[in-house]
Amino acid sequence: MTHPREEVRARLQTDRPHSARVWNYLLGGKDNYPVDSEAGEVILTTFPEFAAVARVQRRFLARAVRFLAGEAGVRQFLDIGTGLPTADNTHELAQRIAPESRIVYVDNDPLVLVHAQALLTSSDEGACAYIDADVRDPERILAEAAKTLDLSRPVALTMLGIMGQISDAERPAELVSSLLSGLPAGSYLALSDGTNTNEALNTAVGVYNGQSANTYHLRSPQEIASFFTGLELVEPGVVSTAAWRQDPDQAAEPTADVSVCGVAIKH
Repeated sequence: MTHPREEVRARLQTDRPHSARVWNYLLGGKDNYPVDSEAGEVILTTFPEFAAVARVQRRFLARAVRFLAGEAGVRQFLDIGTGLPTADNTHELAQRIAPESRIVYVDNDPLVLVHAQALLTSSDEGACAYIDADVRDPERILAEAAKTLDLSRPVALTMLGIMGQISDAERPAELVSSLLSGLPAGSYLALSDGTNTNEALNTAVGVYNGQSANTYHLRSPQEIASFFTGLELVEPGVVSTAAWRQDPDQAAEPTADVSVCGVAIKH
């Protein structure tokens, strides 16, 4: 019989880079292993702007959640592909605007879940929960999320950098559709992912895929936009991640235009 600690150690795969930990390294975090920092350095050698791209995606998360909790009035969030906790996590952003907001985080990296349970603590009025699950299992995610969220009321589904981890053979658009099918009208999808429009990035991701525990699949802007099929996009539509509803008081960080994003409502 496998001891639980041995099972966690096996799942951590500390001998191979893992996306959440490499992302943490690129964002300047400390929650990673030598194999992750080495992979991060290889990526930066091939595509030096990658750390800036990581920061651009985090800033989009902040703007999207502020829109969803503020202008859109959403009080429930399902954050899939949480990643390691950093500044301004989804529940902090939402509960700053509406303390009663309820947030469910989903990730399949045990290191992420350990840190999430320790660091991502809810306001007294709201709630935070954590699901150890893979985006490839939407039925389980929805069933577990229903223990914390009222799925008869609107939910904001956030999927940042997660669909790129799904190959075409795994039918990513169907996974998005399955998740949305379990959410009511008035729910939103906020999604951002990397594009295949920059050769240096394509090369860097190819090197990463050759040594990582999980591969990343860059797609065309049109393919990423197709994840919003059947939804009504809010302005300005599917655009460069850095360009979506930019904060007028925050200076834009010069970086390559290598990801697109959007926010859309389900009717």
